[in-house]
Amino acid sequence: MDLFYSPFDFAIQDDPYPVYSQLREKSPVYRNENDDFWALSRHADVVAALQDSARFSSKNGLRIEPAFWGPDAERFFSFVAMDPPKHTRMRALVSRAFTAKRVQALAPRIREIARECMRPLVEGDEFDMMTDFAGRFPTDVISELVGVPEADRALVRDLGMAVMYRDEAGSDMPPEALQAIGALVGYYTELTVERAKERRDDLLSGLLDAAEGEDRLTPEEIVGVLILLVGAGIETTMLTLGNAWHAAWLHPDERAKAFGGRVDEWIAETLRWDPSSQALARTTTEDVELHGVTIPADARVLLLTGAANRDPAVFADAERFDLDRDTRPSLAFGNGRHHCLGMNLGKLEAGIAFGEITATVADFEIDIDRAVRVRSSNDRGFASLPTRVTVRR
Repeated sequence: MDLFYSPFDFAIQDDPYPVYSQLREKSPVYRNENDDFWALSRHADVVAALQDSARFSSKNGLRIEPAFWGPDAERFFSFVAMDPPKHTRMRALVSRAFTAKRVQALAPRIREIARECMRPLVEGDEFDMMTDFAGRFPTDVISELVGVPEADRALVRDLGMAVMYRDEAGSDMPPEALQAIGALVGYYTELTVERAKERRDDLLSGLLDAAEGEDRLTPEEIVGVLILLVGAGIETTMLTLGNAWHAAWLHPDERAKAFGGRVDEWIAETLRWDPSSQALARTTTEDVELHGVTIPADARVLLLTGAANRDPAVFADAERFDLDRDTRPSLAFGNGRHHCLGMNLGKLEAGIAFGEITATVADFEIDIDRAVRVRSSNDRGFASLPTRVTVRR
């Protein structure tokens, strides 16, 4: 059979790693005519492309669905779908508000939120890791960071879920998702107007006050950043929590290490072995020759970070889940000028969450027959992970 890869194929979404292995070995510059994209799968090639924003542009966005792809992509992805100098300006202004100090100051509240979300884990015979914990926890953390009132957080959570996932096959976003994006834009626009009148100690106020001389973010730009946080701040953390839970369940020896205090290594190896973000799209600005193949200018290119993270040229015994490995070459948070601005927040959230869980839970079992995967072209994880826990005595 001919080698086939499509991010829209549900069978591949269920387990892309065998296909990634074939791509790295046999077709490091892969062409899918039907979906109209090229794909790079080797670690060295993906890193080089991520660092080469002159030839691999972000101007059309990160996802190749028609609804998200094109010159208006920054409406969904804010500065992540920009090249210099626009990207340089926007990222600098956002960085003034999204500081390490602000993130660290949130740690006590993140711990409180984790404990609130943990109740279903220990109060009943069974809970769902995704719907009962992993879905709520990062949403409430981002809402806390942004300054969303507690009364509105369920609404923000529901709209975010509607944007992120779909249950049916297809290469575009359903109308419900686009409607949810519109509703989120409307909600965040109203919240921005309200906060402009009265500042608080939150990220939204910080974005309103961020300035480089006379230059400030416009209200529309601020709303774009808040929409970006739905995917970059909520979705990725939620899926990472579920992927880590699943990976630990699959590997009892590594689970024992994780539950024995090695939470940071558990998270880092999960981000390498089964990252929530599997691919980042780019647009070539000129012909690019690689491995004897020419990718034409204006082509859509998927940089398969999920494949790069299992490249045996970089990671020894790369298919093995191993808390003892050096994960520093991992591309879970990207590379180059678009390296994830929220990396420290994501690591802090996951570390606090699993620190609290492992302090309370001794062991767990997943009912894998009832588990449900999300359906997404670039993200990987679960919508449902039914679980039974053994509580520490």
